[in-house]
Amino acid sequence: MAVNRRDFLGSLPAAAALFANGSLVAAEPGLKSAARSNRPPKRVAMINSIYRFRSHAYHLGRRILHGYDREGFHHQPDMQLVRMFNDQYPAEDMSREESKRYGYEVVKTPVEALGPSGKLDVDAVLLVVEHGDYKTNEFDQVLYPRYELFQEIVKVFEAAGRSVPVFVDKHLSYDAARAREMYDTAKRLKFGLMAGSSLPVTWRRPELEPPVDTALKEGLVAFGFDRGPAEIYFFHALETLQCLMERRRGGETGVRRVTGLTGSAVWKAGDEGLWSWELLEAALARNPSNNTGDVRENVRNPQALLIEYADGTRGAAINLIEQVSEFSFAGRVDGRDRPLSTHFVLPAPPGANFFDGLMWNIERFIATGRAPYPVERTLLTSTMLDLGMRSIKRESKPQESELLDVRYRAPSDSGFSRGRMTREG
Repeated sequence: MAVNRRDFLGSLPAAAALFANGSLVAAEPGLKSAARSNRPPKRVAMINSIYRFRSHAYHLGRRILHGYDREGFHHQPDMQLVRMFNDQYPAEDMSREESKRYGYEVVKTPVEALGPSGKLDVDAVLLVVEHGDYKTNEFDQVLYPRYELFQEIVKVFEAAGRSVPVFVDKHLSYDAARAREMYDTAKRLKFGLMAGSSLPVTWRRPELEPPVDTALKEGLVAFGFDRGPAEIYFFHALETLQCLMERRRGGETGVRRVTGLTGSAVWKAGDEGLWSWELLEAALARNPSNNTGDVRENVRNPQALLIEYADGTRGAAINLIEQVSEFSFAGRVDGRDRPLSTHFVLPAPPGANFFDGLMWNIERFIATGRAPYPVERTLLTSTMLDLGMRSIKRESKPQESELLDVRYRAPSDSGFSRGRMTREG
């Protein structure tokens, strides 16, 4: 196989790390494998809604058991899945049979997942509540019991007098007040809390990461989703938007109001300058799933969430089902003629390798007890999502709340996947 000069030179630092560590995976502080250290792997409990093929719990759990790819090489995390609780057991449940093969225990209560008789004997908890048979409320929000199961975890922490890091898959709660309570509880008990989706840490083409304090003035995410309540993928869209808009000058200072729009009101808002047609065109141009033809003619029922940030910056997430099926971003920067833009790459199931980047960051979190990116991002997107769904059901009345006053600074490196998406040949 021919190797060009650029690939050869780029491989030298990685090769040095490989030889230095005697491993096929370059080491990062806090992420040495159990085979290369004198300590046992981190003991992990999973508390899930369901564990079936293609569920989020399946994708994350299998990466603990089997490892995953990292920059072209297989990586086995320094983690051991010891127990699992599932809220539901559909006919296609995989946990009971799989537990016999891989040696983890399936338990009857979330409390038991953290240790026998409520004794805390794990190093971390993954709360993965996505998929399953749950009702929706008047705002078309899926009533996933993330909050309720989180409270069960907290009971064990309080009884034990200590706590361990907790990762919450996707948003903290469909309800903004409950999301804030979960955040405050973690602060009160002083345990590491990490949350969010895989979108901010999957591959980007091109690999766009504006420096912290970039003069971003407006951002837009285009996507398409029609396989269930709109809330499900609007959360992904808001996280995609926020992981870039949080890098604007002055950091994140919160949101003033959120407005949800549907149908012709979406196009009207664009014509009135409430969101930018130029940014939409730039985002669509980056999107490999972009349909031919005019977006107004193609899309029968567009949906949008408009974000008015406290500092005057604007954001938009627009669901264009007949136009695209993937996520892309475009943003306007002061002093720059052309918009910034990128496509967020989501390799298809069954592998769904965008979970590789998420698991890498979860592993970093469990190793150090510190989230690699602020949980405040997901607190804010959870709140924006709740208010956006309420706005849509309230005839697009703008929604305001003191819960939108979330302030934080973005990390210099947001931890998204770079480089190869498959293993070396």
